[in-house]
Order: sequence, then structure tokens, then C-alpha cells
Amino acid sequence: MCGIAGYVAKPTGACGDETLVSMLAAIAHRGPDDQGTCCFPCALSDHQVHLGHRRLAIIDPDGAHQPMCDTAAGLALVFNGEIYNFRTLRETLIGLGYRFVRDSDTEVLLRAYQCWGIDVVHHLRGMFAFAIWDAGNQRLFLARDRFGEKPLFLVERTDGLYFASEIKALLRVPGLAPAVDLQAVWDYLAYRYAPAPATLFAGVRKLLPGTAALWQHGTLNKWRYWTAPDHAPAPLGPPPRDPVADFLSRLDEAVRLQMVSDVPFGAFLSGGIDSSTIVALMSRHNQMVNTFSVGFREGRYSELPYAAEVARHCGTRHQEIVVTHRDIIERLPALVAYRDAPVSEPSDIPINLLACAAARSVKMVLTGEGSDEVLGGYPKHIAEHVASGYQSLPPVVRHRLIGPLAHALPYGFRRAKTAVANLNIDDRHERYVRWFGALNRTERDQLSVLKMNGTAIHDGPPFDADPRASPLRRILYFDQTSWLPDNLLERGDRMTMAASIEARAPFLDHEFAAFVSALPDRYRVRGLRSKWILREAAKQLLPHRILTRPKVGFRVPVNDWFRTQMREYLLEHLQSAASRTRAYYDAPTLDRVLAEHLRGRHNHEKLLWTLLNLEIWHRQYA
Repeated sequence: MCGIAGYVAKPTGACGDETLVSMLAAIAHRGPDDQGTCCFPCALSDHQVHLGHRRLAIIDPDGAHQPMCDTAAGLALVFNGEIYNFRTLRETLIGLGYRFVRDSDTEVLLRAYQCWGIDVVHHLRGMFAFAIWDAGNQRLFLARDRFGEKPLFLVERTDGLYFASEIKALLRVPGLAPAVDLQAVWDYLAYRYAPAPATLFAGVRKLLPGTAALWQHGTLNKWRYWTAPDHAPAPLGPPPRDPVADFLSRLDEAVRLQMVSDVPFGAFLSGGIDSSTIVALMSRHNQMVNTFSVGFREGRYSELPYAAEVARHCGTRHQEIVVTHRDIIERLPALVAYRDAPVSEPSDIPINLLACAAARSVKMVLTGEGSDEVLGGYPKHIAEHVASGYQSLPPVVRHRLIGPLAHALPYGFRRAKTAVANLNIDDRHERYVRWFGALNRTERDQLSVLKMNGTAIHDGPPFDADPRASPLRRILYFDQTSWLPDNLLERGDRMTMAASIEARAPFLDHEFAAFVSALPDRYRVRGLRSKWILREAAKQLLPHRILTRPKVGFRVPVNDWFRTQMREYLLEHLQSAASRTRAYYDAPTLDRVLAEHLRGRHNHEKLLWTLLNLEIWHRQYA
């Protein structure tokens, strides 16, 4: 796990040798163990290639310095991530005549590119973002892993191409002013994050997950080398003879591969079925697993008792931390700066605190991230599974009878209220965003004075699923290509790397995900049960109480805190004369929303958190 930065540009531009050093300094937290740079001239043009690397040493900690260069082969590599199948690839490459000096996934990646060229991405099982300068072909090759666990940002200018693991490094490039992309702000009010390829910075773009790019002779070309399997209808044919056993075996293999490390490691344990299953499988392979959990003094929000029960059951060395509202106020501005974007989920702060605590004893953790998006774990997946039946009802029944009745239900029925309101949205583009979003189109029109031209909808992901795919597969594909990479994985990367610690997600092993996607829908959502196959498999691993307890989710009690301890903090950011974003909104509408929440008439915590973080981001960058 590391940070990379670099550029290919004409030396007549504003950049000098000190530019790359400055870019690496901006992401020093990603790699406190080592730093390296290199520079090469382009033989067929007047461009120069600069590659830089900050290292967090996990595999071969005493070697594998980067940039890794092979002068004879004309190759240089900077790499962020882990290749979990590197030892298998190493044996394959040895059989093809390649020689190795170290037991390092970095060296394997370099030789794999030397062997297979730009097709190397199809051989990799892991999380990665890398750049390879190929002097023989005078080209710079960049790639990002399939689900987008590792970030890669690009800036294209007339003088060249710039790339980095975090936007803050790109902001060190001379002449790159941090201007606000107002279309991205408009989309942020709907999604609660900037949907790829956009960022809130004009001119800074994300390289999409499962995408590679090739710069050659001044031109950059991009292509998708992998598509999430839920893009297409489920394959025909019967499922495996024993799908539950096969499922558990494949997940166990992913866990075993991701436990490869030359430094101490552990796991984040929430007490839910996802992370608990990962910890139980880890305990099969290692008798001394370290686990870390976070909770709150407000008991109804805290899962610490469940996590402690799993830790006892699995025999782990367990640590707990407790988060208060003061942690939110004190850490939020710094974490917005680490993310280079608004912190879209309140849970980002506890995750960072957890990472800081874990970093005192380990350098890598496994997590349960991605389970919901691969296995169908949210209530919306159950709702979308039955959407076609509900939407076949006459519109007058849905909109004039069921809709008003659901709206009149008390707050305790919030999931039912949300399901009905969203299933009454016939446009799936709007509905998919709305499930976890802040505002729908009408609400944005009422609150914001920006009035942009709709929500950005691209020909590619997340809206390009095959229309023949089932409703469940289409919403999972949206989650896998938008909600997951642009929100959850971005959060996981920044909040852990801010503490100089690596996080791995076995549920996002692409071979495991392909197996799950090949199963009929009923193995993921069955009736009102989500993640059916995981629950069946986990019966062999976990206590019955963990399997049957209701899904809580990692909720931070900002609903209560906004009315009490964080009230003045919220009002100062959104109502004071110092507010940088108040001009985006219709003031009476914003004040009404604030008043409704503070008086307890409505729960607007999701929207208010969204607006608060946008304001903090503006104070730092705009």
C-alpha cells in the first residue's frame, strides 16, 4: 500500500524537478517508510517522464524499492496496492524464462508487464493503481483495479498528463488552480459524492475502476478492461451441486490470499455478519488475529457488545474504542482535507479513529467492505427485487393511495416510508441515486439556486447494465460501479491511509464476485432476507445470535448531536456570514430545513451532513 504520483510533460512547462518532490510530500502519509523518484526523456518527443512513489512496506519490507526500474528492459514502475496472486504468477513467469531477485509482488508486476504488455491487467488478482513507463514503445501505461479499491486521479493539459493517488498531490502542480466544478456540486447534492469520472475540482478526473489508459506521443486513450458481472443477465444453467459449500470455500480462499503479509495485521470487526465472517475465516489460518472495534456511548447505535461476542468466539486479541461528538468536531476538517472531498458518511470519522488505534500494533487489516454490494445486503436490494411487481400496480394506486399512506407513517417505519417513496420513482436513474442520496431533482430545484442541467448520466457505468438483467442485478451493478468505488472505497482508502495503514476487502475478490454473480438471484435475496447465501454459510462459523440479529449498519448518532452538542457548529457553518456555500441555496428553504430538524419535526440528518461537509470543503479549497 503506497502513494504514487507523476507526469509526462514538456520541460518548457512550469514543472521542474521540485514539482514531483512536492507532489510526494502531499501524500507522505500514504507511504511513511520510503520515497523514490526517477526521470526519463521521451526519445520521440520533447516530453519528460517523472515517476514518484511513497511506500508503506507490507510485502518484502526490506526490499522492493520504487520506482522499480529495469534499464535493460526499458521499464520503470510505480505501484500502489497488492497483487494477491503474485506467487502463482511468479511461478508461471519463471516457467516462461523470467528471473526474479526478490519475493515481491512489485517485481512480479514489472515482469508480468514485460511478458504480457497491456494485457497484464487480465492476469492480476488484487487491488492496484500503477503506472509503467515503457521506453521501448515510448508509452506510459496506467491501470486501476476492477472494483476501484485503489484510487488514481488524472489531469490532462496541453503540456502533458499528470496523475496521483490523491488530488492534493495534483494541486501541487504549478498553474493548477483548485476551481470548483459546479456541475459536480449539483450532482453531489443528489448522490452525496461526486460521481465518477468527475471530482469537485474542475479539470481533475478519476480513472474509472476496471479501466486502463495509455499515453503515447502526446495522446491519452482509455478503455475498460473489466465489467462487473452483474452488468449482464445471470448465466443460464443449474447452480453448483452444493452452492453454499462452494461459496464458503471461495470466500475462504480470498481471505487466505489477502492474509499474505510480511508485517503484523488484523481485522476491523463491527459485530455484523460481514466482518464477523471474515474474522472467523481468518482464525482458521492464524491463531492470533488482532481485531479492532469502534462504538458510541449512545447504546442504541453501538455494536460493541456484538463485536466482543464474536471476538470471544474466534479467540482474537480484541481492542475497542468509543467515539463522541467531540471527535467529530475535532477531526472532521482534517479528514475532509485527507479525502480532498466532503466526508459523505459520518462513519468516516470512527473508521479513521479505528485505523489510528490499529496502526499502533498492525500495518494491515482485513474488512467486510463490499459484502452488501456484491451479495445484496441493503433493504433497497429487497425492494428492487420486487420492484417490477409493485410498479405494475396502476399509477393512481401507487401515487394517490399507497404513497400518502406510507408518508403518514411515524418515523419508526422509516424504511417502509423510504421504500414506497423510492419505488414510486419510475425513472430508474433517479431512483437508484435516490436510495442513498440526499435530494431528488424536485428537492434540489427547491433548495439550490445552481439550476444545472439535470444529473450527470453517462453512457458507461453505473447506468449501462444490460436491460435484460434482473432488477436486482441492475441495482447491484449501480452499487458496484458508483456507490461502492466513489463513496465507500474512497472513504476506506483515505481514512485508513490517513493513519498509514492498509485495508483489504476479501468480498471484492473479482473471482469470488464472479462466482456469486453466476448464481440465480434467490441465492442473494430470498423473500425479505438479504445475503441469503452468506447467512447460510456463516452458520458453520458464527454464534446464532450474530446471524439472527437485525442489521444496524454503522450509524453515527449525528441526528441527535445536530440537535444538541453539534447544534452551534452546524449553524455556524450553514447560517453565519462566514458560510461559503450559503449562496448556493435558497436561504428561506435552507433555514426551514434547519428549523425542522432542530425542533425535531423531521430528521434531515443526511442532508444536513451533506451540506455541512460541502461547506467545510469550500473553506479549505474554494
